Amino acid sequence: MFKPSTTARRIGLGLVFTSTLLGTALQVQAQTTVPGAIKVAMEVSYPPFESYEGDKIVGFDPELTALLAREMKLKPTLVDTKFASLVLGLGGGQHDTVISGLYITDERLAIADAVPYASTGALIMVAKDSAAQPKTENDLCGMKVGLQAGTSWVKKLATLSTEYCKPNGKAAVTVAEFPTAPEVSQALMSKNVQAQLEVAAAAKAFAGKSNGRIVISSPAPVYLQTLGIYVKKGNAALKSDFEKAMASIQKSGEYAALIKKYDLTPVAAK
Repeated sequence: MFKPSTTARRIGLGLVFTSTLLGTALQVQAQTTVPGAIKVAMEVSYPPFESYEGDKIVGFDPELTALLAREMKLKPTLVDTKFASLVLGLGGGQHDTVISGLYITDERLAIADAVPYASTGALIMVAKDSAAQPKTENDLCGMKVGLQAGTSWVKKLATLSTEYCKPNGKAAVTVAEFPTAPEVSQALMSKNVQAQLEVAAAAKAFAGKSNGRIVISSPAPVYLQTLGIYVKKGNAALKSDFEKAMASIQKSGEYAALIKKYDLTPVAAK
């Protein structure tokens, strides 16, 4: 990820329908920490999912949040949150939901619940003048790869080393972790790492902002996965409301238009 934010990983919000205004108020109160409002955490340094434009947070996740909040009749507050605190903050009540371009993984589902909202894969980035031009994940054997700390690719590259690289007589992948995606890109440009993995839409944004110093070497995404809206473990009401709101914007066509705008892959309506 990079500076702006990581919004394809968080979001949250209320009701799709209700019989009375009183019923709506009661249901919202049961789902969120503040009645009528929802606090949405995202790491605002991960364009095009989320980034700052002046004082405003822009990107796919904020736009999706606005649509879902409208359907749920909740007022959203976007909270810039460090990556490591996104999912963990749900359990402590720091925020109601996370919409920040986070993959749905078994490790995260062990401590939170998720609603799928898009699918994507990662692209491999290298410095423009790099001699190595890895096309697939298998080409990363023997390379030093920079990743944002805590991403699912850390484990995937460890598995790649043990299950593919070493059995095929190749050197293991060396992983270097950094606090943020923009810091990984800086390390890539300064030749401290040889490659960087990033969500496809974010990788394109990073490369585009690098003034030609970073290029995408993989012709197609690797490690295809689904992105999820995360809520506190056991908060079935809020999870259900997200699912209903997603179904509503899918039916209206607004979801498809947003997915197309940000070059992501849609998920099926539930």
